[in-house]
Amino acid sequence: MGRYPFAYDHAQPFMQQVSDWIADIFYDILPEAGFEVRDEQIYMAFQLERAYAEKQTIFAEAGVGTGKTLVYLLYAICYSRFMNKPAIIACADESLIEQLVKPGGDIDKIARHLNLQIDARLAKSPDQYACLVKLDEARFGHEDTGLYREVYESLPDFVHTREALQTFYAYGDRKNYPHLNDEQWNRMNWDVFQDCFVCDRRHRCGQTLSRESYRKSTDLIICSHDFYMEHVWTYDGRKREGQLPLLPDHCTVVFDEGHLMESAAQKALTYKLKHMVFEELVIRLLKGEVRETLAVCIDRAIEQSERMFEVLERSCRPIAGSDRKQIVMSDLLKREIHTLCDILSEIEEELVFEGEMFTLNDYQLKIVEEHLEMMQKAFALFRNEDSFICWATESITGLTLVVMPRTVKEVLKEYVFSTKMPIVFSSATLSVEGKFDYVANSLGLEKYLSFSVDSPYDYVQRMEVVAPRFSEGGTFQEKMTSAIDLLHRTQGRALILFPTHQELQRFKVEMSSRSDCKDLTFFYEGDQEISHVIASFQEDEHSVLAAVSLWEGLDIPGPSLSNVIVWALPFPPQDPVFNAKREAAASPYEEVDIPYMLLRLRQGMGRLIRTREDSGIIAIFSEELYTNTSLREHIERVLPAGVVMKPE
Repeated sequence: MGRYPFAYDHAQPFMQQVSDWIADIFYDILPEAGFEVRDEQIYMAFQLERAYAEKQTIFAEAGVGTGKTLVYLLYAICYSRFMNKPAIIACADESLIEQLVKPGGDIDKIARHLNLQIDARLAKSPDQYACLVKLDEARFGHEDTGLYREVYESLPDFVHTREALQTFYAYGDRKNYPHLNDEQWNRMNWDVFQDCFVCDRRHRCGQTLSRESYRKSTDLIICSHDFYMEHVWTYDGRKREGQLPLLPDHCTVVFDEGHLMESAAQKALTYKLKHMVFEELVIRLLKGEVRETLAVCIDRAIEQSERMFEVLERSCRPIAGSDRKQIVMSDLLKREIHTLCDILSEIEEELVFEGEMFTLNDYQLKIVEEHLEMMQKAFALFRNEDSFICWATESITGLTLVVMPRTVKEVLKEYVFSTKMPIVFSSATLSVEGKFDYVANSLGLEKYLSFSVDSPYDYVQRMEVVAPRFSEGGTFQEKMTSAIDLLHRTQGRALILFPTHQELQRFKVEMSSRSDCKDLTFFYEGDQEISHVIASFQEDEHSVLAAVSLWEGLDIPGPSLSNVIVWALPFPPQDPVFNAKREAAASPYEEVDIPYMLLRLRQGMGRLIRTREDSGIIAIFSEELYTNTSLREHIERVLPAGVVMKPE
C-alpha cells in the first residue's frame, strides 16, 4: 500500500476521496469483519469531511457506541499523510490515552482490520516520567528508601555511566512502576520546580529521550490536553532559548473529551512560585564575578521574597475538601508583591550590563532571565484584580503561590484557533440540554461547526437508574448502607465515583473494617498506576473500583462493570478557580454549577453501557433530588430517552 490507503486521484478533492473511502470501510469492509453498520458513525464521518475540507473547528458530540474514535482517527491519519505532518490526538488524561494505544484498542483495530501500518507515538506529560534528581533525593531520604534503591538499580545502564557509543532509549514511564502508589511516585517524578535546563543528566533523562522518539512520528502523536496546552504556552519561550517546541509542527488536532479543554488550558497557563526555588536560582549569579550593585539587588530580592511569602502565609485560609488554600488579598500583601516586582526589574536592568561585560555564564544568565520574566508575568496579573485567580499550596519545602489568568479565551484564540487547521472537539457530552454555548463560551469560540448524534443503544431495556431516598439527609453512613446493598445486588462488578479524594479515602478506611463485604475485592485509584488498577478491575469480575477521576474515558465492556454508583452529584468544587467563574456569572448556579455537573454526570453514567449486550444499574446518591424540583428536572432531561429515575 502506498502513501494513502486508497487510490488517490489528483484531479478530485482529497477530502471527498477520504470520505468515500471511509464510507466503504463502514458499509463494507468492517461489516465483513464482524462489525455492525452504524448510521450514527457514518453521519459523523460526513460531518467531519466538511471540517477537514474547510479547515474549521467542529464540536462532534456522539453518544456512547457510535464509534466516534474510529471516525476521527481515520480522518486524522489520512489528513496527516496528505499534509506530510503528524496529527495530534489530545486526550483528557492518561487513562484515555491508554484506551487508544493498548493492544485491542482503536488504533490496533484499524491497523489489523484495514491492513494499515500506523506510526502512532505517545507524548506523555513530563510528570509521567521519573526525575533522576528527585530519585536520588528519594533513595537517600527517610521513607521507602529500599523501594527507591530498587528503582534506581533497575534503570538502564547508560544512566549510570558516561561511556560513548551506547544505545539510548526512553525509560522511566509511570506505567513501568505500577506497584508505586501516587504518593510514592510523586516523590520521584518530574515536577514544575525541577530545573531541567541546568541538569547535568538531561541528555540521559527518560523524558528527554521520549521527545526524541515521538517527534519523528509520521502519522499520529497522542498526548494529554495538559501537554498540548503546555506546548502552546511554552512555544515562543523554547524557541527563544534555542530549544525545540514540545511538539513538532502538526496539521490537525483532535481533542478527545473536548469539554475538559478549558481546565487543561488554565492549568498550562498557571504560574507557580516558591521562595526556595527563586533563592537557589539567583544565588547562582553570585558564584561568578559580579558588580556590587547587582549583588546588593540580589540580596534585597531574596529578603523581599522571604518577607512576601511570610505575609502570604498569614493571608491563607484552608478550603474544605481541597489541598488548595484561599488567599485573602490585602493592601499589605499587594505592597509586598509590588516591592518585589520593583527589585526584580532592577535585577533585570543590572543583568543587561553584566551580559555586556561577559562576566556571567551565558547559559546560567539565560535561565535566570527566563525565571525572572516568568515571575514578572505572574506578578503583573496582580495589577488588575479582575484578571487573575490565585491560591497557595503547602508542601515540605514551603508554600507555593499559584497564579493563573481568569480566562484563557485570548490565548486559545491567538495560539490555537487562529492556526487555520481542522480542530475536532469529540465527546459524548459537549452540549448542555441541546446547546453548545457552555463549552464554546468557555473557550472563546464564536465560529464553529457542530452536530450531535445519540447513542444507538437501547437504554430503556438495559439501564436502570435509581436515586435512593435517605431518611437523615444522605449522611455518610446512609450512603455506605445503600452502596453495600447495591454491591451485594450485583455481586461487586461496580464503579463508585467520588467527588473528592477525601471522600474516597474515608470510604476506603470504613470499608477496611466492614465484614459484610469481605468477599469482594476493592481497587482504589491512587494505590497503583491507573492503567494497572483498571486492568486488575477488569480481570476480576466481582471486584469494585473506587475512583475520583474516571468519570471520563473508562471503557469496561461486559459484566465486569454492571453497577455505577455516583456517591454525590459532581458539582464543581468551592475552590478559587470555580469561585472566579461564579463571580463572573449573572446566575452562578445555572451558568456554572449546573452545566458542569450535568456534563460530568452524563460522562459518569456513560461508563455503564459500552456494548449492546451490556446492562446494569446507575445509582445517584443525592437527597436533594427529592427536595429541589428544578435540580431533579435538569437531571431527568439528560437521562437517555425513555429512562426513568426511580427511588430504590
